[in-house]
Amino acid sequence: MKKLAIITASLALLATPALAQSTSTSTTTTAPAAATTGAAPAEAKYSTVSKDEMFSSKLKGLNVTNQANETVGEISDLAIKNNQVDALILSVGGFLGVGERYVAVSPASVKVSLKDDKWVASMNTTKDALKAAPEFKYPK
Repeated sequence: MKKLAIITASLALLATPALAQSTSTSTTTTAPAAATTGAAPAEAKYSTVSKDEMFSSKLKGLNVTNQANETVGEISDLAIKNNQVDALILSVGGFLGVGERYVAVSPASVKVSLKDDKWVASMNTTKDALKAAPEFKYPK
């Protein structure tokens, strides 16, 4: 009950407009300075996207094969750091979602290409090597 009262009071304070007080006796008033909390974003820049560019929506769910054309995993997510893809999160092992685990691999270790109008991903590894790799766990 106390928590509800605090939330209600906080919302009431936020909803009330702030009134500026002028101490000047002249007839001209100045607008209060706008408060800023950081630098304004740069003006939007636009790009042209060609049909053969990769989209994250096409990567997610893409099977990863090895040189023997065996499926060794599936791309389940992307880890982005400093505006770049830092790792591909692969789900490996398991069957129908049971027993699978996640491994973070460098994007440089996975070759993604367009073959016959279909995206394919491959890497130089085995199922056993990926199963033995350190497990990736999502931060909580």
